[in-house]
Amino acid sequence: MPKKRLGAEQIVTKLRQVEVLQSQGKTVAAACKQAALTEQSYYRYRKEYVGLNNEQTPLTSVQWQGQALTSKSPRGVLPTPHLQG
Repeated sequence: MPKKRLGAEQIVTKLRQVEVLQSQGKTVAAACKQAALTEQSYYRYRKEYVGLNNEQTPLTSVQWQGQALTSKSPRGVLPTPHLQG
């Protein structure tokens, strides 16, 4: 069976865990090992999710579509820019 991928919220949680461990004086390698991440994944996730917390994780396409339907814009869709021509 293939390994399951982490969700956006789980990734942000693991990144915060590694940050806390590093602030306690652990090396990146030791902190990643304790958080069950590879160093390569840590750096890739950090590049993608830098500065985000659990409320700000990127939306999946399904979440985005649901958000568009529940928004207060007319007809339940997000506004689109008008083309000038």
